[in-house]
Amino acid sequence: MIVLVVDGYNIIGDWEELKKLKDHDLAQARKILVEKMAEYQAYRGHRVIVVFDAYFVQGLETKQTNYRVEVIYTKENETADECIERLVKELKNVKNQVYVATSDYTEQRTIFAQGALRKSARELYLEMNNIQKEIEEDINNHKQIQSKTKIPIKKDVLAVFEKWRRGDK
Repeated sequence: MIVLVVDGYNIIGDWEELKKLKDHDLAQARKILVEKMAEYQAYRGHRVIVVFDAYFVQGLETKQTNYRVEVIYTKENETADECIERLVKELKNVKNQVYVATSDYTEQRTIFAQGALRKSARELYLEMNNIQKEIEEDINNHKQIQSKTKIPIKKDVLAVFEKWRRGDK
């Protein structure tokens, strides 16, 4: 299984649309990132975990599942990097390939040492754009495919049948 662990605030701070939004509505920026990761998860079928740093927030670690994306807010006095490193240790095995999406160079080196692979924020952004294009192509291809009947019928006869089917006279 492929697992993508996303450093939430690192990605928000790198993607232009989210960076602009975070200054006046950080909660909305988080929500949009999770929604985008849900699209990624739905299209790629990979397990996706988004980690948000709650270092200055009192309380316990919280985990939620939004749109089949696991969202983790770190526990008090734990950075997102520490949480990501812990997750990589837990998840990395012969059955799982773990990718970490972050542009934090120090974090990239640390997760490399643990056997995970990295995706920079830019790489993830480009991959998301490619997924969007692939989805649009799939939709267009699906629209162009016409259901073929098992009995060959001329188009004018099919048009009559279609009118009957719709109740047109």
